[in-house]
Parts: sequence; structure tokens; C-alpha cells
Amino acid sequence: MGDQKMRHELVNGLNGNLLGIKELIRKSLEATKFAYCPYSKFRVGAALLTHDGTVFTGCNVENACSNLGICAERTAISKAVSEGYRDFKAIAIASDLCEHFISPCGGCRQFMREFGANWDVYLTKPDGSFVEMTVEELLPASFGPDDLRMKKVNIRNEF
Repeated sequence: MGDQKMRHELVNGLNGNLLGIKELIRKSLEATKFAYCPYSKFRVGAALLTHDGTVFTGCNVENACSNLGICAERTAISKAVSEGYRDFKAIAIASDLCEHFISPCGGCRQFMREFGANWDVYLTKPDGSFVEMTVEELLPASFGPDDLRMKKVNIRNEF
């Protein structure tokens, strides 16, 4: 994971928030217990922290038609959006992987990017260790909502 910051504990909580990173990671690990993954047997949980301290959890939900499944990160974000939240502080992602930090898939990275590039993503292991990254670091040179507002060339259809 290159020059990413490895941290084991934030003594004063997550960026001054009373909810510390260990608690956010614990909530993401707890969310793995609710995963519906009868096909892959790969449990994933996520805990999303809003700026007002609200936490939304999510788990992966598989489907026999595999492309209809939904990842834990998108579940948590969708729950938050459905309750009016659009601005996030951090997300912790957990799985049963012991030797590697869980990392979001490309679709989840783009889904997170929709809500900003400069918020924290904690890639974890079941023992509570983690790597801290930002959405920007996970998806550099990304495409987001601001790109749709940029001036475009006016193209005429001349048939």
C-alpha cells in the first residue's frame, strides 16, 4: 500500500469526533455478521460516519443473478442518502480477510466519489488494524459531479 499511513489508534477520536476510529471499525466488523452471501461466502461490512456523528452500517447482499448484488459500502451510503445525508466524514470497511486489508471494488470507489473526494476510508483487518486513505487516493484522477458542470463543446448533428 505504498506510502499510505498505517495507524493503530486515534487517541482523541476520529478528527476530534467522540466516535473514535476503533469504534467505527468495530461497527463495520459487526455489520459483516448480517451479510447475505450464500454464493461467495465473502462477508463484508461497512460503517459510514456523517459529520454530525451519525453512523450508518451496511453489509453485502448477494443475488442469484450476480450482477444484482450490492456491496456493503453502497448499502451504507444508500441508507444515509435515503435519510437525507450527502456529506460524509469517513467509512470503515471490514471483512474476514486476515492477511490483507479489505479494499473497496472499483464500483464502490466511484460510488463514494459521488459524495466527495476528500473524506477518509479505513481499510481494515479483523484484528482491528487498518490503513487510512482518502477517496481521492483510492480513485485518483476521478470523474465526479463537478465534471458534469464543466463547459462542453457545442456539437451539432448535421444530417
